[in-house]
Amino acid sequence: MKNIKYITSLLVAALVFSCSSENELVDLDVLGAPTNISALTTVTQDNTGNVTFLPRGEGVTRYEIYFGDGTTEPAYVNAGETVDHTYKEGIYNAKIVGTTLNGKKTEVTQNVVVSFKAPENLVVTIENDLEVSKKVNVKATADYALFYDVYFGEAGKPDPISANNGESVSYTYQNAGVYTIRLVSKSAAIKTTEFIKEFTVTIVNKPFTSAATPPNRQASDVISLYGSKYTNVVGTNFFPDWGQGNQGSSWAEFDLNGDKMLNYIKLSYQGIALADGKTIDVSGMEFLHMDVWTADLQKLETSLISKTNGEKPVVKNLVANQWNSIDIPISAFTSQGLTVADIFQLKFVGTPWAEGSVFIDNIYFYKAPTALIEMPIDFESTTLTYPWAGFGAADFSGIPVSVVTNPDKTGNNVSNKVVKIEKTAGAQVWAGASLNLDSKVDFSKGTKVNVNVWSPKAGAKILLKMEVSTSPKDGNNNPTVFVEVEATATVANSWQVITFDLTTSSSFNTANAYDRVILFPDFNVGGTGTSYYFDDIKQSN
Repeated sequence: MKNIKYITSLLVAALVFSCSSENELVDLDVLGAPTNISALTTVTQDNTGNVTFLPRGEGVTRYEIYFGDGTTEPAYVNAGETVDHTYKEGIYNAKIVGTTLNGKKTEVTQNVVVSFKAPENLVVTIENDLEVSKKVNVKATADYALFYDVYFGEAGKPDPISANNGESVSYTYQNAGVYTIRLVSKSAAIKTTEFIKEFTVTIVNKPFTSAATPPNRQASDVISLYGSKYTNVVGTNFFPDWGQGNQGSSWAEFDLNGDKMLNYIKLSYQGIALADGKTIDVSGMEFLHMDVWTADLQKLETSLISKTNGEKPVVKNLVANQWNSIDIPISAFTSQGLTVADIFQLKFVGTPWAEGSVFIDNIYFYKAPTALIEMPIDFESTTLTYPWAGFGAADFSGIPVSVVTNPDKTGNNVSNKVVKIEKTAGAQVWAGASLNLDSKVDFSKGTKVNVNVWSPKAGAKILLKMEVSTSPKDGNNNPTVFVEVEATATVANSWQVITFDLTTSSSFNTANAYDRVILFPDFNVGGTGTSYYFDDIKQSN
């Protein structure tokens, strides 16, 4: 039995940390508990019951293995090491404990089946991965088995990959094609059980997830050609062909669960043409952005085409089976002598020529923002627009919301501009308005939010909600990561600062990237045709 002493691993780790920098201190308290603890358990096929444990996990300095057969002392195992233990025939609950350098522990219990019968009732599933090209997922279960070996049949790769009985194992091939996959299910018996199948490995030719949502931007900071985030240049032709259909190229607008994107198939060259006679001036922009997904293109060449002096290309390498976020500096075109004040076309060229397909989304030019919508918010900027969006009218459309002149410059609010939210007659009890921020809220500036509120009645409840707009959506398409805090307006027809303490909500976490502010006036009460005013949304401690 290979008992690796804990003191050795601690000494090595201490030496590594102490030698990293004389002036750098490592805060061990920030290390979290280990995760994904398990062990690959294999057994020799000789009826001896000799089981080998290969513990696995993340953030682990050492493992303890409790064998579950009455052995009192655990085995101590370093990461990457194994330990052997001999069992009698039976089913055991082994415990694997992972420990970090600072002593935090995570433990799991894992069944160890030691049987001197050959595996029976072997069931094997072999599937192409839906999202990664040439990746195959295998899972096998059998009675009496402890583990199985998979030989994936690729030339030059003779060694099997092992997995516990009932767990999955994956393998990515160099090339698509037909391969002989052999699986051997093993118990502690001398005899094994095998499964062999000729399997066709395929290429994934479409994305299964959307590209990342672009950030919020002011209209003056972006010129968008394609995508759902910004307002696009109208009349644009995304499939002008330019004679490429004769080479076998084709195109379509691909719809991924409501998220549309351009799909150029067997791309030789294809592109985008603005409406007749229309050009765009991108000389004030800094970058061209695109999100690109491919299974088989190696490179994408993108050209801007000017009415004045032709076209200039920029080539980008692509990583297959994932979204490539591409930002090309406008200077990469102008440094080649291109005039970018009258762009009327874009061209895409694929490598290899007319063989691969590509999906493209979120095509826009942008520059660094001159101003941001971020906390604190006072609506006084002359350069920003504040795109509040109302919701919850009686017909489920948006209730009116707008930035207006302060109607009551008295008391603690004599500012010029405020936001007005009209809770129209019959509006839903949850009617309100939301504002997307251009940057996430920085909670080092405080975890309380103060809002100057003008309510037409005392006792009106005001709900403040902050969301992570990019978090997974619920059944109503609302983000699932959010915080809500309620307060009450205690005076009528007068400005009053109301404080919302976010820490009073159990869902609040300063690590969350909250980037949307939502206000619900007279929350839980139906609309009666009254207006509420809000101003000076600020943080405090």
